[in-house]
Amino acid sequence: MPGVSISAWSAVLALALLAGCSTTAKDETAGMSNEKLYSEARDEAAAGNYERAIRFYERLEGRAAGTLLSQQAQLELAYAYYRGNERAQALATLDRFIKLHPGSPALDYALYLRGLVNFNDNLGLFGSLSRQDLSERDQQAAKEAYQSFKQLVEQFPASTYASDARLRMNYIVNSLAAYEVHVARYYYRRGAYLAAANRAQAAVQGYQESPAIEEALYIMARSYERLGLTQLRDDAERVLKTSFPDSAYLTRGFQAKDKPWWQLW
Repeated sequence: MPGVSISAWSAVLALALLAGCSTTAKDETAGMSNEKLYSEARDEAAAGNYERAIRFYERLEGRAAGTLLSQQAQLELAYAYYRGNERAQALATLDRFIKLHPGSPALDYALYLRGLVNFNDNLGLFGSLSRQDLSERDQQAAKEAYQSFKQLVEQFPASTYASDARLRMNYIVNSLAAYEVHVARYYYRRGAYLAAANRAQAAVQGYQESPAIEEALYIMARSYERLGLTQLRDDAERVLKTSFPDSAYLTRGFQAKDKPWWQLW
């Protein structure tokens, strides 16, 4: 180009090369063996540095592909995602592991961790119903947690994680039942008696072993009474008296519920 010296072009080229080098990320794991990389990843995770641990585990999974170390890295990567509040990535990693390694001796842990990720995603729902808006909300994560725990205890009844999984399954069932009753009560107090009866009936039919069905039966009886459906009211009251002969709802009505549902069992 006229007017531009060769030395000037050389300077421009040198600056461009320097700029390119400065934007290239340095691979801090380049000189590490797989064992060293795994050790570093675990140390970072133990220190709570999940973002850094995730980078190391991701790199290790690729480097050690096809080995048991890669499978271990994949599981620990899922846990790091979970602890780093990256739920979607944790679930995707676990689903991939379960699909690719159905015969893995660590499958029980993968199922347990998948259940745990979904379970903890719903602690807000199950722990603070009294403070929530009672509009409909997605309970899919809770149901998926239940299915993961159920698969674990059915396939691996002697697993180290089976006992805790059973406890969490029971908690989920009671929580889902209580939520149905909570919504049923909400509808009843606002005069939506048919909706209240339907939600209470759903709790009774779907969660027969839950303590929450005691109140569900009472709400059904009162809702049917308000709707003028005396036969259905009598049926609900008969089941309530038979199943819970000492029920406080029979004498105190809604005042019997003087404790939050999570303190009833």
